[in-house]
Amino acid sequence: MNTNETQVIAPNAYRLLWAGFTAILAAGVGFAIRGGILNNWRDEFGFSFTELGAIGGAGLTGFCFGIFIGGVVVDKIGYGKLVIAAFVFHIASALVALMPGTGMDKATVFAYLYWGTFLFAVANGTLEAVANPLVATLFPTKRTHFLNILHASWPAGLVLGSALGWVLDDMYNISWKYQLALFLIPTVVYGLMFLGQSFPRSEASEKGLSFGEMFRDVGILGGAVACFLLSLFFAGVFGSFNLSDDVARNLGYGIGGILLIAVAVITRFSIGSWLLFVLFVTHALVGAVELGTDGWIQNIIGNILTSGEGKILFVYTSMIMFLLRFCADFIERKIGLSPIGILLVCSILGCVGLNLASGIQSFEGALLALGVYAVGKTFFWPTMLAVVSDRFPRTGAIAISVMGGIGMMSAGLIGSAGLGYSKDHYAAEALQESHPEIYEKLKAEEPSKFLTLQTYGIDGDKVKDYAKIPPEERSESDKELLEAVAEAGITGDRKTLVADSFIPATMAVIYLCLFFYFKAIGGYKTVHLAGTQAEEIDENDEVIPAHEK
Repeated sequence: MNTNETQVIAPNAYRLLWAGFTAILAAGVGFAIRGGILNNWRDEFGFSFTELGAIGGAGLTGFCFGIFIGGVVVDKIGYGKLVIAAFVFHIASALVALMPGTGMDKATVFAYLYWGTFLFAVANGTLEAVANPLVATLFPTKRTHFLNILHASWPAGLVLGSALGWVLDDMYNISWKYQLALFLIPTVVYGLMFLGQSFPRSEASEKGLSFGEMFRDVGILGGAVACFLLSLFFAGVFGSFNLSDDVARNLGYGIGGILLIAVAVITRFSIGSWLLFVLFVTHALVGAVELGTDGWIQNIIGNILTSGEGKILFVYTSMIMFLLRFCADFIERKIGLSPIGILLVCSILGCVGLNLASGIQSFEGALLALGVYAVGKTFFWPTMLAVVSDRFPRTGAIAISVMGGIGMMSAGLIGSAGLGYSKDHYAAEALQESHPEIYEKLKAEEPSKFLTLQTYGIDGDKVKDYAKIPPEERSESDKELLEAVAEAGITGDRKTLVADSFIPATMAVIYLCLFFYFKAIGGYKTVHLAGTQAEEIDENDEVIPAHEK
């Protein structure tokens, strides 16, 4: 058999693929538009940056709930029911988020926008819990290729949403409500594409494996990764109620510990697969360096160059990702890289690209540096999902969904938060070294915190007070202060990018070890459960009994 031939297990496989593509496209469009109208909400309703950050944070927590819960139940209730649930969540999110109007008090408006964003994210997470295992099931011989195609829709949605926001908001000042409602167009399209379709069953579901059996490869090791991140999440939730750091942290760890005990009981105290544990940890790094960096890259590059150039470069890197994600099959067949080989090369490029970006002096230099970084990050997320699907078919949709949730939580709790902390730390450090007297004048009263670290950054409100002084009324000391802060900010951004590059460097070491591991056991192969349709399709790959430990 020619294993390069595309094999599908359902006659409507391509329709389901493009339906999933359109669904994630809707998520990308909505995500980009919401990011673009934050300033509209600030101007219209008077929200602080902290309040806007809380609304945006709902877009991460909601996603995690959607993908975790959806991934756990999808093999038991079927893909179709979850598609309906996601569609309903998307429509409900629009209805809730579009409720604010003139005359409403600020707290009510905040509640509508917060829960509207949360429901939108739940819908997105639920769709990922459907689309990822669905495509992995439909195309068992080319999972890397088709999962990359599926996830090309995310950067496509970012580009489309950013372009729509630039035209409708910046050029024509169209109401934010009309902008926000635009994601409903691809939402209706994916609903129609999924309507009336039959869905295949995963290998694990086809063999009738129990929930506990599907969870055994995840086990205590894999569960520990997810539960640790959930502990950080719940610690943040409790911290928002003005509890002390120690109390909030202990409560978070308590919930994480209870969840881990539940995983242990469900799996009959299975330790789990060490390989899956390593992949989960690595995907936490993927979320931090890909999505976490994406959340800050416009700000960082816009600070080093200009705000407009930062936006252009964000669209540029998203376009590179969109186009290259259609090339994974070519890379595997023509260049001969296995999925692990692709990930190794990408991590090296990601590290090089971030270091190059830290030293940019011009827009042309940024094109080169961020182009290298974009190529590097292109294949991380979908290829990691493909590796888990290839090697752990017994887990059904559970492992692939837990991995997605780990990546998203890491992006918000470690990647985005860690980069923000680094910016505070390095900017303050630079200002303290160059102008210690200015630093003492602008030093924040409360420290910036990240995990167990803390630093006293520069108080943004104090800087704003000086920036509000009309240029013609500024004294020489005022000008010197603002120039010193700007220079320190740029220095801090450059050092932050260098620090960020250690994440893909660490990933490169892990992938290199995995490369040699697979080489030692005869090469990277797709694993199938004995007696499934997938085994019959690709009989040359590795086959294991469905109930083998």
